[in-house]
Amino acid sequence: MSTKIGIILGSVRGDALGSKIFKHLKSVMKDTADVEYTWLDLHNFPLPVYDHEEIPLMAKVSKTTEMEDKWLNAVEEQDGYIMMTPEYNHAIPGGFKNALDLVGSQVSKKPVQILSYSCFSDGGMLAAASMVPILQIMDMMVLPKPVLVWNAEPNFETDGTLNSDVENSEHFEKRFKEAFHDIEFYAKVLKDNPYK
Repeated sequence: MSTKIGIILGSVRGDALGSKIFKHLKSVMKDTADVEYTWLDLHNFPLPVYDHEEIPLMAKVSKTTEMEDKWLNAVEEQDGYIMMTPEYNHAIPGGFKNALDLVGSQVSKKPVQILSYSCFSDGGMLAAASMVPILQIMDMMVLPKPVLVWNAEPNFETDGTLNSDVENSEHFEKRFKEAFHDIEFYAKVLKDNPYK
């Protein structure tokens, strides 16, 4: 049985940088006999602001909407994750945090790789750092080295094509491959050896 990796785009800003990187990754990372990728774009999960009585980490959320069920089922089906985020005011977007607030046992003991990106020189490192305690309290295994993509607007075309002539494109492609290799490795290890 193949290992399932969910790549989550945590922004809904149209054809912004994140969408370009998401399209690029989708075009180059193809399913194999061992790995199946699920491309989860928050555009496709317009979730209401979280207002349930339950705390997802303590009890299963009841009275969920059809869209909330769609999101939770998609998340639960994965064995590991790459979570992509821009940086908004030194943190992740509110919509992404709201989507994560709904999640509980669906991700427990599963590995996650953070990929942050920015039009600026910091590569969204503060957003990446802000995600770590969120994912840790969700009982996820956060890989120690986030992927930072900085000053990246010129590197990616609207259709996701990576412009190899632009500075740092080769480095970004290398880090993407490393990140996918790492998450695939740890997802398989933990799937084959579930925590008890």
